[in-house]
Amino acid sequence: MRSVLTLMIVRQFTSRGVTSHLCTRFKETQNRPVMARPSSDLAAFREVFSKAKHVAILTGAGVSAESGVPTFRGEGGFWRKWQAQDLATPGAFSQNPSRVWEFYHYRREVMLTKSPNSAHVAIAECEARLQKQGRRVTVITQNIDELHRRAGSTNILEMHGSLFKTCCMSCGHVGVNHKSPICAALEGKGAPDPNTSDAQIPPHDLPRCEQDGCSGLLRPNVVWFGETLDSDILTRVEEELDLCDLCLVVGTSSIVYPAAMFAPQVAARGIPVAEFNMEETPATMRFRFHFQGPCGTTLPPALARHNNEP
Repeated sequence: MRSVLTLMIVRQFTSRGVTSHLCTRFKETQNRPVMARPSSDLAAFREVFSKAKHVAILTGAGVSAESGVPTFRGEGGFWRKWQAQDLATPGAFSQNPSRVWEFYHYRREVMLTKSPNSAHVAIAECEARLQKQGRRVTVITQNIDELHRRAGSTNILEMHGSLFKTCCMSCGHVGVNHKSPICAALEGKGAPDPNTSDAQIPPHDLPRCEQDGCSGLLRPNVVWFGETLDSDILTRVEEELDLCDLCLVVGTSSIVYPAAMFAPQVAARGIPVAEFNMEETPATMRFRFHFQGPCGTTLPPALARHNNEP
């Protein structure tokens, strides 16, 4: 059964544009024995943390959920009558760019009303503090909401892109865009009520490229279902995980690949991995530490200044 599951996952990695090196390392990880039940001893984690020089922090939707950000996953995860996977595809955008832009406009406007929570802040403060000590913190996130950036984190790898960046379908230019609304035609549009009709905005009134001589149709610069992850970002993620001497898994289910394989890879090398999550995940038993509960409650005391720090 494991070999079948591994084959399915590796195929998924290939379709996502993951390197063969990562696939090989994942298959090696699957053959490693599962560790004993992880510790929830905060003092023991703090001792490991005090000595770490290169910390990698993997974050997922659970971090942003505590800021009230809708995840559009699971039961009730609908916008109007569609789930995200029905809208977040190249085909959906090609067929109905107006509907897809309404969905993303709604998400952008919601995000502008949200603020980083204590978990985001704890990570940002930890990065700034350790940087002054010649230590490194890298945030590797699956989230597209930019809450880590707004909290003050600077060393961030956004695996799935950002709600506040656009990509031109004509010239390929990627730009930061925090306009509200992103274009006049979308103002007041995007209501999630299932009884709301599509706005059917003409393509020429949707967000357009402002590069000289272009004016091509813009799309959200996020990774959609069926698209490959950015190979440069994946390479940088792999480099950070190879260098880290402590890895934190924060607010992620550890079931969305390829991110779900990263922490088990690190743990298989004997590097301490600490999971901060509302519940145990399929990868929990491979980690040294597990702290159950809201990330905004469990993470700040774990990352606070240690007595050994200068």
